[in-house]
Amino acid sequence: MAELRALWQRLHGGEAPNNNRQFLERRIAYRLQEVEYRKVAPDVLDRNKRRIARLVETGTLKKRDRDHRPAAGTLLTREYRGIAYKVVVTADGQYDFEGRLFPSLSMIAREITGTRWSGPLFFGLKAPSTPKPTAKSRARLRISAHRRRRFRLTADGVSG
Repeated sequence: MAELRALWQRLHGGEAPNNNRQFLERRIAYRLQEVEYRKVAPDVLDRNKRRIARLVETGTLKKRDRDHRPAAGTLLTREYRGIAYKVVVTADGQYDFEGRLFPSLSMIAREITGTRWSGPLFFGLKAPSTPKPTAKSRARLRISAHRRRRFRLTADGVSG
């Protein structure tokens, strides 16, 4: 326990808030990851500092770029037709899939499925847009609208 408290002191610059071993281990692990991540992706910290400064200055945030790539080292997994596929994001912004480098996730999604896909959508980085109504759902909407028109609510009651 003394080792954990000493490591806490070194990483956080102060006394540990309590003596709960699990609490200290988890917070120390998180802090070590933060320190290591700063070495790998210092540009993320710079971008966040600029975004915070813009928020303080204007009171609003600009939308993120559409081409927001995951951090280097991120492991993306997707199960497709019973097979689990894994992709690793490299430091140069490419994607390592089965030992080959690809410039986009869409190319990997096409490699997996054989059809054109949005890579970020396929790997769950982007939410699907609202689904367009099918012919069947449009027909249901027309029928329900017709029923609403057929029965009108009046002051005396329902007329039909």
